[in-house]
Amino acid sequence: MAKSTQDNTNTEGHNPFTELSKMYEQFQVPGLDLAAMADARRKDVEALVQANKAVYDGMQALANKQTEMFRQAMTDIQGAVGTAGTNPAAQTELARKAYEKALADMKELADIARQSQSEAMASISERAAQHMQEIRDMVQKKSG
Repeated sequence: MAKSTQDNTNTEGHNPFTELSKMYEQFQVPGLDLAAMADARRKDVEALVQANKAVYDGMQALANKQTEMFRQAMTDIQGAVGTAGTNPAAQTELARKAYEKALADMKELADIARQSQSEAMASISERAAQHMQEIRDMVQKKSG
C-alpha cells in the first residue's frame, strides 16, 4: 500500500514568515511588534528577489545581444572577404566600419549592463528607504 506523500511541508501557498511570526511570539518582548518585524523581513526578501530578477534579466539581455553581435560579425566577415580582395582602400574602409561597429556594440552592451544595475539598485534602495521609515515609526511609537 502506498504511503501518503502529503505532509505539512507542502511549499505551495506556504508562507515561511508565518512560522517566523509564531517563533517570535514564543519570545515576547514588551514594546516589540513581532508581526511588524516579520513583515519587514518579508519585504526585505521581496526586494532582494526583485533585484536578483533585474540582474538575471540584464544578464540574459547581454547574452542575447552578444550572440546577435557575433552572428552579425561573422556575416560581415564572410561578405568582406570576397568584396575587399587586395584593394587597400576597400580594406581600410572595411576596417574603419568594423571598428566603429565594435565601439557602438560595446556602448550598447554597457548601456544594457547599466540599466540592469540601475533596476536592481532601485528595488534595494526603495526597500532601504522603507526600512528607515519603519524604524522612525517604531521610535515615534516608543517615545509618543
